[in-house]
Amino acid sequence: MGAPVTPTGDRESPAPWCDRCGAASAGAHDGCAAARALEPPRFCPHCRRRMKVQVLPVGWTAACVEHGELRG
Repeated sequence: MGAPVTPTGDRESPAPWCDRCGAASAGAHDGCAAARALEPPRFCPHCRRRMKVQVLPVGWTAACVEHGELRG
């Protein structure tokens, strides 16, 4: 997996927080990585805030009040 992409499409350094469980991303997150293959992120990987997530038949959106919207 490459570097995360910001809502504006810029590449940046690895995020400090896991976007599924909200814990520090320094440790092993094998379960989170497997789950993320099938579901959208729940936490902002930059500030650890819980995101507003909407799942649609054609994809998903996850919005952080501080860092904007991600789509998948």
